[in-house]
Amino acid sequence: MKRALVTGGGSPIGTAIARRLAAEGLHVILHAHRNIAGAQAEAHALREAGRSAEAVSFDVTDAAICDAAMNALLESGPIQVLVHNAGTHDDAPMAGMSAKQWHGVIDVSLNGFFHVAQPLLLPMIGTRWGRVVAISSVSAIMGNRGQANYAAAKAGLSGAVRSISMECASRGVTANVVAPGVIESPAVEAVMTREQISRMVPAKRAGKPEEVAELVAFLASDRAAYISGQTISINGGMA
Repeated sequence: MKRALVTGGGSPIGTAIARRLAAEGLHVILHAHRNIAGAQAEAHALREAGRSAEAVSFDVTDAAICDAAMNALLESGPIQVLVHNAGTHDDAPMAGMSAKQWHGVIDVSLNGFFHVAQPLLLPMIGTRWGRVVAISSVSAIMGNRGQANYAAAKAGLSGAVRSISMECASRGVTANVVAPGVIESPAVEAVMTREQISRMVPAKRAGKPEEVAELVAFLASDRAAYISGQTISINGGMA
């Protein structure tokens, strides 16, 4: 059974991805840091439904802790699917943004990707089959006021993934980025009305986490073996 690690597995998108990958027959490892209770509950629910899942907790921004966590996971064999969904917001206009705000967001999304992906790549390559999917954002493509840190972190994933694709494609490992737009979540509902979303999104609605999960599951499958190094938007038609 192939194993998949989903960072940020306690979020709405992370949970939907974990469910979809588990339905594809993968053993899913849901990672969380602050919301480990949510990840544990989801892993339990998946097992109750006859799927294979577990939950783990570690800080992706801490290189030493992350390396130890990856080594512990690798004791049970290679992880062949990595979905890096961990991310955070700390919004402010660039002129008023603190160094702590800048580095904190970069550390989770971009440095966290390195800390997780780097130890997993050689074992993945050794199996001659692997999938790396990084979850970015429409903000990385379009920019967004108050999110220079977030946009920079998420845009950086595209460059890293394109390079990984070139390094690993000949060994059966693909690497892609998924860039969601406005997706249903409590966080979005707290700051945006349906009317605001309708004006912003040509599709006139927010996307569903399950729709993002379908795209990720496709990219993580054999069906997407010839797709690599791409940033694929899922945003209801936003330019």
